Amino acid sequence: MKARWVLGVDIGGTNLVVGAVSVAGGKPTAIRSEPTYPERGPEDAVKRIASMAEEVVDQTLKAQGGCRKDFAGVGIGCPGPLDLAQGVIVTTPNLGWDGFPIRSRISSELELPASLDNDANCATFGEWWLGAGQGVDSLVGVTLGTGIGGGYIERGRLMRGASGSAFELGHMTINFEGRTCACGNRGCLEAYASGPNIAARARDALTVGAKSVLSDMVEGDLSRITAETVYDALLDGDALSARLIHETAELLGTGLANVVNLFNPEMIVLVGGVTRAAEFLLDPLRESLSNRAFSSAVDACQIVPGSLPATAGVIGAAGVFVIDEVA
Repeated sequence: MKARWVLGVDIGGTNLVVGAVSVAGGKPTAIRSEPTYPERGPEDAVKRIASMAEEVVDQTLKAQGGCRKDFAGVGIGCPGPLDLAQGVIVTTPNLGWDGFPIRSRISSELELPASLDNDANCATFGEWWLGAGQGVDSLVGVTLGTGIGGGYIERGRLMRGASGSAFELGHMTINFEGRTCACGNRGCLEAYASGPNIAARARDALTVGAKSVLSDMVEGDLSRITAETVYDALLDGDALSARLIHETAELLGTGLANVVNLFNPEMIVLVGGVTRAAEFLLDPLRESLSNRAFSSAVDACQIVPGSLPATAGVIGAAGVFVIDEVA
């Protein structure tokens, strides 16, 4: 009997998401999500992933029929850099689980074979397989959330690089004397344009006297400001928030100009929580990109929001397992 489903696990700096995806492709038949709580450590996360996975398996089998043997395995997407051959997290600036054997631990808990790939690779693959990038030969995916990641697909193949660390877009230096990044470098794109750093830039501006409704929204407790707070203030017409989002878009465009000049992609897909502000990001991002990249490459490249909100990572993680282990 051929397997019918694969579990997809998306490990993010904010949330852990588990879903069941058909081997043939399609929206998850069941999905569960919990906060990551990275400070609790990786073993706690593995136990909760296993618990959510069992719930997803049970719900899928009750709704679709079949038995546990119909699950071929589990695909895992995790922030990196990763040692893909050994299934180990090398370092994770936003999690702190360095050196943890994530693939073998999840495989052992679920008693299923497992694959491991970078979370941004998985989200990119999900959008290529079933989302906005279907049918695109040359696709760049950009994940904008707790961190910033990237993935690149050329003719249906993920480009992982010599050690599996390709396309760490968030750690591209855009200001060599800039803000300190969680990775230890200065001036990384992530240090400006990730969700937590959009919030940090807002706090910095308020600390030096900028006027904004943000202070009132958090009752003076600036530590409560998040990227979502900035977005909500933007919708209320807040000038500081509008400037921060515009600057974020310009910085993203600067980083993506390097990508467009290097790879000449057909499409760039933006996914992740920060893309909630896509209607305010896309135009200044495109303008910044156009000002810095070759026009022939810019003209050939669409920039679009993803079409699989909250599930691209799960779908892609499952899809990577299907390609690597089932197909």
